Amino acid sequence: MPTEKPQGKPSQAIAPDLSRVHVVLVNTSHPGNIGATARALKNMGIANLRLVDPRDYPSDVAMWRAVSATDVLERARVFPTLVDAVADCSMVIGASARSRRMPWPMLTPRQCARHVLLETQRAADAISGDEAAKSGQIALVFGREDTGLTNDELQQCHYHVQIPANEEYSSLNLAAAVMVICYEVRIAMLEHAGDPRLGADAPMYDPASEDEYWDVPKADGHQMELFYQHLEKTLVDMDFHDPENPRLLMPRMRRLFGRIRPDSMEINILRGVLTYIDEHVRRANANTSANDKDTEKKTLKNKAK
Repeated sequence: MPTEKPQGKPSQAIAPDLSRVHVVLVNTSHPGNIGATARALKNMGIANLRLVDPRDYPSDVAMWRAVSATDVLERARVFPTLVDAVADCSMVIGASARSRRMPWPMLTPRQCARHVLLETQRAADAISGDEAAKSGQIALVFGREDTGLTNDELQQCHYHVQIPANEEYSSLNLAAAVMVICYEVRIAMLEHAGDPRLGADAPMYDPASEDEYWDVPKADGHQMELFYQHLEKTLVDMDFHDPENPRLLMPRMRRLFGRIRPDSMEINILRGVLTYIDEHVRRANANTSANDKDTEKKTLKNKAK
Protein backbone atom coordinates (compact mmCIF):
# COMPACT_ATOMS: atom_id res chain seq x y z
CA MET A 1 0.00 0.00 0.00
CA PRO A 2 1.53 3.37 -0.96
CA THR A 3 2.36 5.81 1.78
CA GLU A 4 -0.09 8.69 1.81
CA LYS A 5 1.12 12.26 2.09
CA PRO A 6 -0.95 14.99 3.71
CA GLN A 7 -2.90 16.90 1.12
CA GLY A 8 -2.16 20.59 0.77
CA LYS A 9 -2.99 23.43 -1.59
CA PRO A 10 -0.93 24.45 -4.60
CA SER A 11 -1.52 28.14 -3.89
CA GLN A 12 -3.01 30.35 -1.22
CA ALA A 13 -6.29 32.12 -1.94
CA ILE A 14 -6.44 35.88 -1.39
CA ALA A 15 -9.58 37.59 -0.11
CA PRO A 16 -10.11 40.80 -2.13
CA ASP A 17 -11.67 43.89 -0.52
CA LEU A 18 -15.08 44.25 -2.19
CA SER A 19 -16.70 46.14 0.68
CA ARG A 20 -17.19 49.29 -1.42
CA VAL A 21 -19.02 47.51 -4.23
CA HIS A 22 -22.84 47.61 -4.19
CA VAL A 23 -25.10 45.83 -6.65
CA VAL A 24 -28.32 47.76 -7.27
CA LEU A 25 -31.41 46.09 -8.77
CA VAL A 26 -34.06 48.47 -10.11
CA ASN A 27 -37.75 47.59 -10.01
CA THR A 28 -37.15 43.83 -10.19
CA SER A 29 -40.40 42.07 -11.12
CA HIS A 30 -39.72 38.49 -9.98
CA PRO A 31 -38.50 37.87 -6.41
CA GLY A 32 -36.72 34.71 -7.54
CA ASN A 33 -34.29 36.88 -9.50
CA ILE A 34 -33.49 38.82 -6.32
CA GLY A 35 -32.68 35.56 -4.53
CA ALA A 36 -30.59 34.29 -7.43
CA THR A 37 -28.70 37.60 -7.51
CA ALA A 38 -27.97 37.30 -3.79
CA ARG A 39 -26.49 33.88 -4.43
CA ALA A 40 -24.33 35.24 -7.27
CA LEU A 41 -23.07 38.03 -5.01
CA LYS A 42 -22.09 35.63 -2.25
CA ASN A 43 -20.33 33.42 -4.81
CA MET A 44 -18.19 36.42 -5.80
CA GLY A 45 -17.67 37.72 -2.25
CA ILE A 46 -19.83 40.84 -2.56
CA ALA A 47 -22.00 41.49 0.47
CA ASN A 48 -23.90 44.64 -0.53
CA LEU A 49 -27.27 44.43 -2.30
CA ARG A 50 -29.56 47.40 -2.81
CA LEU A 51 -33.11 47.14 -4.16
CA VAL A 52 -34.96 50.00 -5.80
CA ASP A 53 -38.75 49.70 -5.60
CA PRO A 54 -38.93 45.87 -6.02
CA ARG A 55 -42.39 44.69 -7.08
CA ASP A 56 -42.52 41.74 -4.65
CA TYR A 57 -40.20 41.92 -1.68
CA PRO A 58 -39.69 40.68 1.02
CA SER A 59 -40.55 37.30 -0.41
CA ASP A 60 -40.28 33.65 0.54
CA VAL A 61 -39.45 32.91 -3.11
CA ALA A 62 -36.42 35.20 -2.90
CA MET A 63 -35.25 33.49 0.29
CA TRP A 64 -35.72 30.06 -1.29
CA ARG A 65 -33.77 31.00 -4.45
CA ALA A 66 -30.96 32.51 -2.39
CA VAL A 67 -30.19 29.05 -0.93
CA SER A 68 -27.24 29.69 1.45
CA ALA A 69 -27.01 33.41 0.63
CA THR A 70 -29.98 34.48 2.75
CA ASP A 71 -27.60 36.62 4.81
CA VAL A 72 -27.12 38.84 1.74
CA LEU A 73 -30.90 39.32 1.56
CA GLU A 74 -31.12 40.03 5.26
CA ARG A 75 -28.60 42.87 4.85
CA ALA A 76 -30.18 44.18 1.63
CA ARG A 77 -31.40 47.78 1.69
CA VAL A 78 -34.57 48.94 -0.09
CA PHE A 79 -34.85 52.43 -1.64
CA PRO A 80 -37.75 54.21 -3.31
CA THR A 81 -35.69 55.58 -6.23
CA LEU A 82 -32.35 55.06 -7.94
CA VAL A 83 -31.33 58.60 -6.91
CA ASP A 84 -31.66 57.55 -3.26
CA ALA A 85 -29.92 54.22 -3.80
CA VAL A 86 -26.74 55.75 -5.29
CA ALA A 87 -26.65 59.00 -3.31
CA ASP A 88 -23.49 57.99 -1.41
CA CYS A 89 -21.70 56.49 -4.43
CA SER A 90 -18.79 58.21 -6.14
CA MET A 91 -19.01 55.93 -9.18
CA VAL A 92 -22.17 54.53 -10.75
CA ILE A 93 -22.04 52.02 -13.62
CA GLY A 94 -25.26 50.94 -15.29
CA ALA A 95 -25.76 47.74 -17.28
CA SER A 96 -27.15 48.47 -20.73
CA ALA A 97 -28.06 45.73 -23.20
CA ARG A 98 -28.50 48.02 -26.21
CA SER A 99 -27.09 51.14 -27.75
CA ARG A 100 -28.78 54.45 -26.96
CA ARG A 101 -29.53 57.40 -29.19
CA MET A 102 -27.15 59.63 -27.26
CA PRO A 103 -23.66 58.12 -26.87
CA TRP A 104 -22.45 57.50 -23.32
CA PRO A 105 -19.10 56.21 -22.06
CA MET A 106 -19.39 52.48 -22.74
CA LEU A 107 -17.33 49.79 -21.00
CA THR A 108 -16.81 46.10 -21.51
CA PRO A 109 -17.15 43.96 -18.34
CA ARG A 110 -13.34 43.84 -18.07
CA GLN A 111 -13.00 47.61 -18.43
CA CYS A 112 -15.78 48.02 -15.88
CA ALA A 113 -13.85 45.88 -13.42
CA ARG A 114 -10.72 47.96 -14.00
CA HIS A 115 -12.62 51.17 -13.24
CA VAL A 116 -14.02 49.64 -10.05
CA LEU A 117 -10.52 48.62 -8.97
CA LEU A 118 -9.06 52.07 -9.65
CA GLU A 119 -11.90 53.79 -7.80
CA THR A 120 -11.44 51.63 -4.70
CA GLN A 121 -7.69 52.32 -4.80
CA ARG A 122 -8.26 56.04 -5.18
CA ALA A 123 -10.66 56.10 -2.23
CA ALA A 124 -8.37 54.05 -0.01
CA ASP A 125 -5.36 56.23 -0.81
CA ALA A 126 -7.15 59.57 -0.46
CA ILE A 127 -8.41 59.23 3.08
CA SER A 128 -7.20 57.34 6.12
CA GLY A 129 -9.09 56.20 9.18
CA ASP A 130 -12.83 55.64 9.53
CA GLU A 131 -13.67 57.99 6.65
CA ALA A 132 -11.80 55.72 4.23
CA ALA A 133 -14.36 52.96 4.69
CA LYS A 134 -17.21 55.36 3.86
CA SER A 135 -15.66 56.91 0.75
CA GLY A 136 -15.46 55.57 -2.76
CA GLN A 137 -18.71 53.61 -2.73
CA ILE A 138 -19.41 52.06 -6.14
CA ALA A 139 -22.79 51.06 -7.56
CA LEU A 140 -23.28 48.46 -10.27
CA VAL A 141 -26.84 49.06 -11.45
CA PHE A 142 -29.06 46.52 -13.21
CA GLY A 143 -32.53 47.23 -14.57
CA ARG A 144 -35.79 45.44 -15.07
CA GLU A 145 -35.85 41.92 -16.48
CA ASP A 146 -37.86 42.91 -19.56
CA THR A 147 -36.87 46.50 -20.36
CA GLY A 148 -33.65 47.15 -18.44
CA LEU A 149 -32.88 50.67 -17.25
CA THR A 150 -34.72 53.69 -18.58
CA ASN A 151 -32.86 56.50 -20.32
CA ASP A 152 -33.32 58.70 -17.26
CA GLU A 153 -31.83 56.01 -15.02
CA LEU A 154 -28.92 55.43 -17.37
CA GLN A 155 -28.19 59.15 -17.32
CA GLN A 156 -27.60 58.89 -13.58
CA CYS A 157 -24.65 56.59 -14.33
CA HIS A 158 -21.09 57.70 -15.01
CA TYR A 159 -20.53 54.74 -17.35
CA HIS A 160 -22.54 52.06 -19.09
CA VAL A 161 -21.38 48.46 -19.29
CA GLN A 162 -22.46 46.04 -21.99
CA ILE A 163 -21.84 42.30 -21.95
CA PRO A 164 -20.72 41.12 -25.42
CA ALA A 165 -23.15 38.19 -25.58
CA ASN A 166 -24.07 36.21 -28.68
CA GLU A 167 -25.80 38.65 -31.03
CA GLU A 168 -28.27 35.95 -32.08
CA TYR A 169 -29.45 35.59 -28.47
CA SER A 170 -28.10 38.39 -26.31
CA SER A 171 -30.76 38.45 -23.58
CA LEU A 172 -29.28 37.39 -20.23
CA ASN A 173 -31.10 36.39 -17.09
CA LEU A 174 -30.73 39.12 -14.47
CA ALA A 175 -28.67 37.03 -12.04
CA ALA A 176 -26.48 35.77 -14.91
CA ALA A 177 -25.70 39.34 -15.97
CA VAL A 178 -24.85 40.25 -12.38
CA MET A 179 -22.58 37.22 -12.12
CA VAL A 180 -20.65 38.13 -15.29
CA ILE A 181 -19.90 41.67 -14.10
CA CYS A 182 -19.14 40.68 -10.50
CA TYR A 183 -16.85 37.89 -11.66
CA GLU A 184 -14.78 40.35 -13.67
CA VAL A 185 -14.62 42.71 -10.68
CA ARG A 186 -13.44 39.89 -8.42
CA ILE A 187 -10.78 38.75 -10.90
CA ALA A 188 -9.47 42.31 -11.26
CA MET A 189 -9.22 42.60 -7.47
CA LEU A 190 -7.44 39.25 -7.16
CA GLU A 191 -4.96 40.10 -9.91
CA HIS A 192 -4.17 43.41 -8.24
CA ALA A 193 -3.66 41.64 -4.91
CA GLY A 194 -1.14 39.34 -6.59
CA ASP A 195 -3.08 36.11 -6.45
CA PRO A 196 -0.60 33.59 -7.95
CA ARG A 197 -3.39 31.73 -9.78
CA LEU A 198 -4.30 34.68 -11.98
CA GLY A 199 -2.96 37.22 -14.42
CA ALA A 200 -1.07 37.16 -17.68
CA ASP A 201 2.09 36.10 -15.84
CA ALA A 202 0.44 33.17 -14.06
CA PRO A 203 2.44 29.99 -14.76
CA MET A 204 0.97 27.28 -16.95
CA TYR A 205 -0.11 24.11 -15.19
CA ASP A 206 2.95 22.05 -14.36
CA PRO A 207 2.31 18.37 -13.47
CA ALA A 208 5.62 18.32 -11.61
CA SER A 209 4.12 20.66 -9.02
CA GLU A 210 1.66 17.92 -8.04
CA ASP A 211 4.38 16.38 -5.91
CA GLU A 212 3.90 19.24 -3.46
CA TYR A 213 0.33 18.29 -2.61
CA TRP A 214 -0.62 14.96 -4.26
CA ASP A 215 -1.85 12.27 -1.84
CA VAL A 216 -0.33 9.15 -3.48
CA PRO A 217 3.09 8.68 -5.15
CA LYS A 218 3.27 8.31 -8.92
CA ALA A 219 3.38 4.72 -10.20
CA ASP A 220 6.93 3.54 -10.80
CA GLY A 221 8.29 1.85 -13.94
CA HIS A 222 7.73 -1.68 -12.62
CA GLN A 223 4.06 -0.99 -11.83
CA MET A 224 3.52 0.56 -15.24
CA GLU A 225 5.10 -2.41 -17.08
CA LEU A 226 2.87 -4.87 -15.21
CA PHE A 227 -0.12 -2.71 -16.11
CA TYR A 228 0.79 -2.60 -19.81
CA GLN A 229 1.24 -6.39 -19.89
CA HIS A 230 -2.12 -6.87 -18.19
CA LEU A 231 -3.81 -4.35 -20.51
CA GLU A 232 -2.45 -6.03 -23.66
CA LYS A 233 -3.52 -9.51 -22.50
CA THR A 234 -7.05 -8.28 -21.74
CA LEU A 235 -7.35 -6.53 -25.10
CA VAL A 236 -6.20 -9.70 -26.88
CA ASP A 237 -8.68 -11.88 -24.92
CA MET A 238 -11.45 -9.46 -25.88
CA ASP A 239 -10.46 -9.78 -29.58
CA PHE A 240 -9.96 -6.01 -29.58
CA HIS A 241 -6.21 -6.25 -30.17
CA ASP A 242 -4.52 -8.50 -32.70
CA PRO A 243 -0.83 -8.90 -31.78
CA GLU A 244 -0.15 -10.12 -35.35
CA ASN A 245 -1.50 -6.84 -36.71
CA PRO A 246 -1.01 -4.37 -33.80
CA ARG A 247 -1.37 -1.07 -35.73
CA LEU A 248 0.64 0.78 -33.03
CA LEU A 249 -2.13 0.22 -30.47
CA MET A 250 0.10 -0.55 -27.49
CA PRO A 251 2.67 2.21 -28.23
CA ARG A 252 -0.22 4.69 -28.34
CA MET A 253 -1.62 3.31 -25.07
CA ARG A 254 1.83 3.70 -23.52
CA ARG A 255 2.03 7.27 -24.77
CA LEU A 256 -1.43 8.00 -23.37
CA PHE A 257 -0.73 6.73 -19.85
CA GLY A 258 2.79 8.13 -19.93
CA ARG A 259 1.32 11.56 -20.56
CA ILE A 260 -1.19 11.14 -17.71
CA ARG A 261 1.38 9.76 -15.24
CA PRO A 262 -1.10 7.83 -13.04
CA ASP A 263 -0.37 7.40 -9.36
CA SER A 264 -0.05 4.01 -7.64
CA MET A 265 -3.64 3.96 -6.45
CA GLU A 266 -4.96 4.78 -9.91
CA ILE A 267 -2.94 1.94 -11.44
CA ASN A 268 -4.32 -0.47 -8.81
CA ILE A 269 -7.84 0.67 -9.72
CA LEU A 270 -7.19 0.22 -13.45
CA ARG A 271 -5.80 -3.26 -12.91
CA GLY A 272 -8.84 -4.08 -10.81
CA VAL A 273 -11.06 -3.02 -13.71
CA LEU A 274 -9.00 -5.20 -16.08
CA THR A 275 -9.34 -8.18 -13.73
CA TYR A 276 -13.11 -7.66 -13.67
CA ILE A 277 -13.16 -7.59 -17.47
CA ASP A 278 -10.98 -10.71 -17.59
CA GLU A 279 -13.51 -12.64 -15.52
CA HIS A 280 -16.41 -11.60 -17.74
CA VAL A 281 -14.45 -12.55 -20.86
CA ARG A 282 -13.64 -15.96 -19.30
CA ARG A 283 -17.32 -16.59 -18.51
CA ALA A 284 -18.42 -15.48 -21.96
CA ASN A 285 -15.88 -17.79 -23.61
CA ALA A 286 -16.94 -20.66 -21.34
CA ASN A 287 -20.60 -20.16 -22.24
CA THR A 288 -19.71 -20.00 -25.92
CA SER A 289 -17.79 -23.29 -25.66
CA ALA A 290 -20.68 -24.96 -23.83
CA ASN A 291 -23.15 -23.75 -26.45
CA ASP A 292 -20.87 -24.99 -29.23
CA LYS A 293 -20.71 -28.44 -27.61
CA ASP A 294 -24.48 -28.59 -27.27
CA THR A 295 -24.89 -27.60 -30.89
CA GLU A 296 -22.37 -30.25 -31.95
CA LYS A 297 -24.20 -32.97 -29.98
CA LYS A 298 -27.54 -32.03 -31.54
CA THR A 299 -25.98 -32.11 -34.99
CA LEU A 300 -24.54 -35.61 -34.39
CA LYS A 301 -27.88 -36.91 -33.12
CA ASN A 302 -29.67 -35.57 -36.17
CA LYS A 303 -27.15 -37.24 -38.45
CA ALA A 304 -27.57 -40.55 -36.56
CA LYS A 305 -31.30 -40.50 -37.26
